Amino acid sequence: MTMVVAAEAPPLAVDAAGVFRVGKSRVTLDTVVGSFRDGATAEEIAEQYPAVSLGQVYAVIAYYLAHTAEVDDHLRMREQRSADVRRANERLFDPTGIRARLMARQSGQDSA
Repeated sequence: MTMVVAAEAPPLAVDAAGVFRVGKSRVTLDTVVGSFRDGATAEEIAEQYPAVSLGQVYAVIAYYLAHTAEVDDHLRMREQRSADVRRANERLFDPTGIRARLMARQSGQDSA
């Protein structure tokens, strides 16, 4: 019997919002790469996110290592987009004093 070696696509799927997810899980490429950059092993990542298999985590890490520049560019773009959305939301909904307002609302409910 002869072993056949074939290239496999990474277990990444892009959703309607343009977010890359691992397999059919809700775990994102950003999450796996971020954990890996923070020093987590593939085993630790798979243990922390049981929706993905160890093989999927290794495949995503391998993809990242083979395409570091492209993935890093993608992650930077997502971070920038996220920051833009945050600033736009803060212009529409001033976050100043929100903690105090929420605490006052909570203490008002507790006394009722």
